[in-house]
Amino acid sequence: MIRWFRRKKEDVGTQEKEVNQEPTLEAPEPEEQEQLPGHVEAREEERATETVGEEAVPAGAEPQEEPSDARGESVEETRDGEPEETEEGAERGRFFSRLRQRLHKSRERLADRVDRLVLGKKTIDAQVMDELEEILITSDLGVPATQLLLDRVSDRVQRKELQDPARLREVLRQEITQILSVDAPAFDPSTTRPFVIMVIGVNGVGKTTTIGKLAHRIKCSGLSPLLVAGDTFRAAAIEQLERWGERIHVPVVRQKSGADPSAVAFDALDAAQARGADVVIVDTAGRMHTKVNLMEELKKVHRVIQKKMPTAPHEILLVLDATTGQNAISQARVFREAMNITGLILTKLDGTAKGGVIVPICHELQLPVRFIGIGEGMEDLRPFDPREFAEALL
Repeated sequence: MIRWFRRKKEDVGTQEKEVNQEPTLEAPEPEEQEQLPGHVEAREEERATETVGEEAVPAGAEPQEEPSDARGESVEETRDGEPEETEEGAERGRFFSRLRQRLHKSRERLADRVDRLVLGKKTIDAQVMDELEEILITSDLGVPATQLLLDRVSDRVQRKELQDPARLREVLRQEITQILSVDAPAFDPSTTRPFVIMVIGVNGVGKTTTIGKLAHRIKCSGLSPLLVAGDTFRAAAIEQLERWGERIHVPVVRQKSGADPSAVAFDALDAAQARGADVVIVDTAGRMHTKVNLMEELKKVHRVIQKKMPTAPHEILLVLDATTGQNAISQARVFREAMNITGLILTKLDGTAKGGVIVPICHELQLPVRFIGIGEGMEDLRPFDPREFAEALL
């Protein structure tokens, strides 16, 4: 009996110990053990290594130099270059998107009709070619350029390079890119100082506005432009150019209204040399290409510039209004007979369905397109890229 009571008492004591141990199991953290001196030293050394950076460096050791690649550039420098390339690519992407949007009228007139033409077709036959001819001509590509494109498409079909009608649009894009890629020297105002640019064209094509935007581009490139108010006949032409000069902070050489444009150009070259200007942009009065006397006056301005600088003008840019369609080809033909045109600027592409006119101009006259205007903004005068234009058009 006494033994049983003792066992019972021991069992009760054991249960009480288990109950007392339960809070210890639920305690958040056990008490820290006493650290030995060796552990303290190791902990201090570990903290010293954490202050160096991501990679552990022993305390007291000098940080290692950044690894460089085979070209001697550090990784940081290489990484710094990547955002610039990405930013440049993004800028080109934004411009292409804007160009495609501004050319939507011209694209609807050409690309959408080509898509409808080949929809459901299994072969490129004579009927498809006849309808394609109508589409190209009515899209302001002109008869000669249209015939050239048809011949090249037919040649590919005969050689069995083009059998799928769905690829017709792609082939046309390639051929148009080739036509627009006129072989000509690059537009580089930094080659000569001062680099003289003469801007010509008929009334109302936007010469003065184009000159202001072109001067802005040149100034942003690091060169110092000088504007010349050579249009002394149109009312408020001088004031309009002066407003552009104030807007972009570029000096303007002018005389009173009605002055001789040749004298203005002569004085401007003197001023450019005295001020150290890099680029001189000469505005001229708008004149109809059918007016013989006005065209002779334009030749006189050209002769005076050459007398002052035998190698000038270095660029003669003809500004054409894309909304005039096939009439722009007639203008370019007559101006080229009178002047040695070196390049074209096509304006107002954002408001017309006749953007295809650029194809016959390049094909017939073999003149490079230097710039295109796709809006009224300061940055909407852009250098012409044949491939981008063809992709946006077709």
